[in-house]
Amino acid sequence: MDRIEITPDLSLSRLVYGMWRIGDDADTSSRHVQAKIEACLAQGITTMDQADIYGGYTAEAILGNALKAAPSLRDKIEIVTKCGIVAPAGRHSAARVKHYDTTAEHINASVDASLRNMAVEHIDLLLIHRPDPMMDPDETGAALDELVASGKVRSVGVSNFRPWDFSLLQTHMENELVTNQIELSLAATSPFTNGDLAYLQERNLPVMAWSPLGGGSLMTAGSALSDKMANIAEAQGVDSAAVAVAWLLKHPAKLLPVLGTNNLQRISAISQASQVVMDRQMWFELYSLAIGQEVP
Repeated sequence: MDRIEITPDLSLSRLVYGMWRIGDDADTSSRHVQAKIEACLAQGITTMDQADIYGGYTAEAILGNALKAAPSLRDKIEIVTKCGIVAPAGRHSAARVKHYDTTAEHINASVDASLRNMAVEHIDLLLIHRPDPMMDPDETGAALDELVASGKVRSVGVSNFRPWDFSLLQTHMENELVTNQIELSLAATSPFTNGDLAYLQERNLPVMAWSPLGGGSLMTAGSALSDKMANIAEAQGVDSAAVAVAWLLKHPAKLLPVLGTNNLQRISAISQASQVVMDRQMWFELYSLAIGQEVP
């Protein structure tokens, strides 16, 4: 499995296991979660993607229970988590309305809760989950810098930020924002042309791609795109999901698809994407079908 350098002392696996649905599984036992992590590790997938809000603020603790039961796993994985969304659920059930909070007080409290819930001493990569229209960049930037200085967080980045949001926060920080996790797939192609991806490529920043299967929509049979993907998959002895992910991996930007499934068999097949042979014309065949027309 290829790896992408995030900082001089931190790299992530090219494919990332997303844990946003881990609390939806009928079996959230430590043993079952451990089996998922080990299935990832067997393929060289070492990076686990979390967020405080996942599972109504329960997903991090589910991972934490597995790490407490099998402490040796911690040194084999990198943990990415996010903060900044406050929804009326779990520990924030008293909130009157869903909102964003990027104040220093909230970020620090969220990180401390994440460390406790996941039973870890540090977070490898912390992301601000959504751009906050009420963000004070001086306060937010200083809070992130202080978390890195404290050792609680090894590196920081953002998620779902537009270029101007990214620049605003970066100009108020000493540490570099090391990534932006954005929605990117054959079902969400706008970042290829709206400047989001170009902005990050210009800065040589790795890009984490969430929902690389379009929330499952790309797997729905009957469209010209899904049929083409199925034909490629059959010819190469993989499934259509592998083709969709391989399409992202083919791009010259440092894309890190974040894949989430609770099915152990599907987890074990995630790395099939690296086996798909895709040339430029095949890439554009899929892209043209995705946008509904040939390129100008």
